[in-house]
Amino acid sequence: MLVADWRSQEAYPDVKKAETVDIAWEWLRRDHGYQRDYKALVSGERSSAKAEQFRREWGLSFRS
Repeated sequence: MLVADWRSQEAYPDVKKAETVDIAWEWLRRDHGYQRDYKALVSGERSSAKAEQFRREWGLSFRS
């Protein structure tokens, strides 16, 4: 996972163009609980039930 210095303006040159979803993703991907759950999801046996539970717990919706 790419880790940028969140204090550096150079790390986020287009932040003024960011939409709400962009800011939400930047916040979420840095959450330690999310990182833990994501690693468990991708390292385990894949199932639609586990993916659905992960999606519900983290309030995610994916475009189809």
